[in-house]
Amino acid sequence: MTGLVRAALRRAKGFCGAIGLGAVIFGGGLAGTLVTAGGASADDAIGSRVASLIGQERAALSSVSPDRVRQLIRRHGEGVLYDDTFLQALPAASGSENWRCLATALYFEARGESIEGQFAVAEVILNRVDSPAYPDTICNVVYQGARAARANGGGCQFSFACDGRPETIRERRAYDRVAKIARLMKDGAPRVLTQGATHFHTRAVNPRWSRQFPRTAEIGGHLFYREPGVLLARN
Repeated sequence: MTGLVRAALRRAKGFCGAIGLGAVIFGGGLAGTLVTAGGASADDAIGSRVASLIGQERAALSSVSPDRVRQLIRRHGEGVLYDDTFLQALPAASGSENWRCLATALYFEARGESIEGQFAVAEVILNRVDSPAYPDTICNVVYQGARAARANGGGCQFSFACDGRPETIRERRAYDRVAKIARLMKDGAPRVLTQGATHFHTRAVNPRWSRQFPRTAEIGGHLFYREPGVLLARN
């Protein structure tokens, strides 16, 4: 792997020595290549270097096969950043039907949220998959109750699944972003935002269960809760 690839993938959390996903993948570093802001006279040099490194990072990640990225995310999920530049540098996402169900749910339930908020909603869905109290696949979790709702007016777990509207993707950029988030989460990115949440709702509503479940997080327009007694690991 070239020095360019190794260097480009080290930018991640800024230029203060924090390690990003690229460092996990390729090792190496930017020692001797970064400019420390010692005063106003260094601003132009820093800006030029940052722009150059962002371009190098995108080129470097685009040269890595999606399978290689997924493999390393499974092993080093801590390299994931809640950052748009990080996501833009990743290859376009693709995957199985369960990946598509997760991406679709994130698009319709959370595309207007911050990146962190979108990861948080993904955590809820995957926490349910891991619990014996819910279906054991992503698609079955996302569409739980949808068929019954269409037949007899019952309730859905996720409102978009039975609101009667076609699931048409109109905002391609937003979908491409949540598709990458779905890929990362399905491939084992850490769930560190919601403390095992199994439920969420917008601030505009106040469902009955929200007064009974402990709240675990508040991220953007959503409040997150964990259902008492729900285990997050299948036997």
